[in-house]
Amino acid sequence: MSDFASPALSMRGVGISFRGVRALDDVTIDVPAGGVTAVIGPNGAGKTTLFNCIGGIYRHQGEIDLYGASIGHLRAHQRAERGIARTFQTPALLDHAPVWDNVLLGANAWARSGIIGGAISTRRSRREDAEARDAARDAVEAVGVESLVRRSAGSLAHADRRRVEVARTLVSRPRLLMLDEPAAGLSAGEADELLALVAAYGERTGMTAVLVEHDVSLVMRTARWIAVLDAGRLLATGTPRQIQENPAVVAAYLGTEVEVES
Repeated sequence: MSDFASPALSMRGVGISFRGVRALDDVTIDVPAGGVTAVIGPNGAGKTTLFNCIGGIYRHQGEIDLYGASIGHLRAHQRAERGIARTFQTPALLDHAPVWDNVLLGANAWARSGIIGGAISTRRSRREDAEARDAARDAVEAVGVESLVRRSAGSLAHADRRRVEVARTLVSRPRLLMLDEPAAGLSAGEADELLALVAAYGERTGMTAVLVEHDVSLVMRTARWIAVLDAGRLLATGTPRQIQENPAVVAAYLGTEVEVES
């Protein structure tokens, strides 16, 4: 287990208001390096807003450090260049394009030349071309969609679309992968398998994953560390068992205790 004194992501006093309403208020969280950390809480707790602050979509108050380096002053594309990647509640794919081209787009985060019309720009060096293709092959194998690379993304079932979106983010070489409702539309088995693949990839590469998820049972099965938000404030942090046994969390969100595997 990674040293919690050296977090992958450190947030100090993060806050933001919309039209006078405090959406996040003085949120301070350390995300341990490696494994899966989950952010949970009731609807309107500020979970997606927190993701938008981490990714730089929203300008926020407070400090955010990524592996000890301050990123709070950076714009979204600059944070992406530092190694922050994200999936969304609804996978955003190019439906007319093959899965392979969709996945290869992830290389735009680090490639000197972009991808145009689903093909690698001729200006890209041969070495960069090979790196992008190697990264794409590794990503599709990591999430189990290598048999689908020639199919159009629009022809895929929802679970496979979710995997393709994750594969594309992996090609961007993330140090921190944010997963927004990754279980949405998936069966329990599909969700478990997807997060197991993400965790295995992270263990192999050193990537840290953070997810926002409403499926508390899934969180308790897969996360090593959990942060609970309520009405824009941090309510608690801890291991799944500590969260399960926290009276404030049970009262505000869980309602009844969720079984945690020993």
